[in-house]
Amino acid sequence: MARRLLCALLIGAGLTMTGCGGDPAPSGDGTTTITFWDDNGGPARTPVWQHIIAEFQKANPKIKVEYVGIPIAQVQQKYDTAIAGGGLPDVGGVSTAMLANLVAQKALDPVDLTGLPLNEQVVNSVKSTVPDGKTYMVPMSTNMGVFWYRTDWFKEKGVTPPETWAQFFDAVGALTDKGQNRYGFTIRGGAGSIAQALEVMYGQSGIPQMFDASGVSTVNDPRNVEALEKLAGLFKTNTPEADATNDYAKMVAQFDGGSIAVMQHNLGSYNDHVKTLGADKVAALPVFRPADGAPRAVLSNPIAGIGLFASGEKKDAALAFATFAAGKAMNSYWADKTGVLPANTEVNSEPWIKERQHVSAALDVLNDPATAVVQMPYHLPEFNAITKTDAEPNFQKVLLGELSAKEFLNGMATALTEAQAKWKQRNGG
Repeated sequence: MARRLLCALLIGAGLTMTGCGGDPAPSGDGTTTITFWDDNGGPARTPVWQHIIAEFQKANPKIKVEYVGIPIAQVQQKYDTAIAGGGLPDVGGVSTAMLANLVAQKALDPVDLTGLPLNEQVVNSVKSTVPDGKTYMVPMSTNMGVFWYRTDWFKEKGVTPPETWAQFFDAVGALTDKGQNRYGFTIRGGAGSIAQALEVMYGQSGIPQMFDASGVSTVNDPRNVEALEKLAGLFKTNTPEADATNDYAKMVAQFDGGSIAVMQHNLGSYNDHVKTLGADKVAALPVFRPADGAPRAVLSNPIAGIGLFASGEKKDAALAFATFAAGKAMNSYWADKTGVLPANTEVNSEPWIKERQHVSAALDVLNDPATAVVQMPYHLPEFNAITKTDAEPNFQKVLLGELSAKEFLNGMATALTEAQAKWKQRNGG
């Protein structure tokens, strides 16, 4: 695999090396054609990939890439159907959220990333998703949770942007003015609520892992319980009452509509805020450090990247495309156009990053060796059901005062611990 990566890097740079053969014979004109499935095809991402493909083909005129864009809501089913019936691409977009399922079906080849300057936290997140700890994708980017805030409101009220959790809760209170329909914060109580609640909990507690060494969930640790109580205590006092059922779209509508001072989400919503409010009125705050001085704890976000499918016959060409896309120039273009954090550390010094406060602040956190990335257990088949089907309606009960934070977290912790034990048993752990 190391030889294959070296060949791929040389091919991606438009060079050749004796002994880099191995793929089936190309077509009569000497062209090798590979198929690439984009796992998030649409008006936002398709043009980005079309540019990367065009640049790759300029550097590698003997390799043609056929692009197939698949909407993100359909991609998992599309891959599963192709695995069962044949017809997988040579290479395709994957994320750590779907990696365990693909690896369990033996659909992907592991990749030797030696020679690619990738962020260590990103690579570790990829490895932690699968039982054997191998890298089954070439990472392109990740995301990070931040707190978007109205800079103009803070200036108007004379409130300094918070640097600690205590200052955060004080600021949320100071910026609430119900008479003017202004609230200091908005809680995501509807679909997608659990990841954001976990981020606030682990951010305050500083607990660095979702499971302890024996496989017991840390979700209901007393420090997390206290943190969730503080978050839930903001409901209706410093947040709109509608937050109990608000999903992402409604939360953004409130923030961009001018009734919210601080909104928790990730880097991906930047363009929405700027389009409505203007770049001068919006900035981002990273997750704050715990009060006891412990390292900052941030929740892992799905890593986006490129997988090489085991059924593909043109592996050198497929790997060449993946490594070209993950190289400095294209990874910079990808991150710039999609608003995410680049996996390639050589991109960190690019001028556009320093010009974007939210990206620069998030990269400082991600690249800090002291930052603890709390790995979300995407490897658990039951994870989605636990956090969505079961936990989301119960979190609403917590906000409404119908269920205590402790009872809620005890239930989630029990389910996660049982799922982790089953996973370990299935994988010989």
